[in-house]
Amino acid sequence: MDRYYTLTHSDITGELFLTIDYYYAYDKITSMRDEVFGQWTKVNDRYFLNIYLCIDGEGNIETIPIRDMIFRRELPLALEAIRYGDKEFFYKYPLLDSSNIIVYFISNIPYYNKIEHWGKPLDYKYSE
Repeated sequence: MDRYYTLTHSDITGELFLTIDYYYAYDKITSMRDEVFGQWTKVNDRYFLNIYLCIDGEGNIETIPIRDMIFRRELPLALEAIRYGDKEFFYKYPLLDSSNIIVYFISNIPYYNKIEHWGKPLDYKYSE
C-alpha cells in the first residue's frame, strides 16, 4: 500500500501540517529533523503502520536525550493528527484501525535506537 505520511509543525505557532502522498514530503523537512514519517506496510497478510523518528537530529550528541524525551511526549499527539487527518481513509478501510503501530526511534546511539509497539490507530482516534 503506497501511503506515506509526513507530519511537520511550526515552531512559531505550534500548528501541525500533515502531508499524505505516495512518497514522503522531503521538501517539508527542516534542519531540525523533528518531522514524523509514517508508512503502511504489509507483512504476511497483516498491515502495519510504521512510524520513523530521527532521534539524532542534527547530530549533536548532547541533544539526543532531550529529543528522545520530546518525541515520546509528543508522539501521541502526532499519531492522533495522522489518524484524524486520514480519517476518510480509515472510514473506507476500517480494519486498518486494528493494525499495529510500530515506531522506529532511529539513532546512532544504541541506547536510543529502538523499535517499539505503540498500540493501534484506533487508540488515537480523535474524540470531540
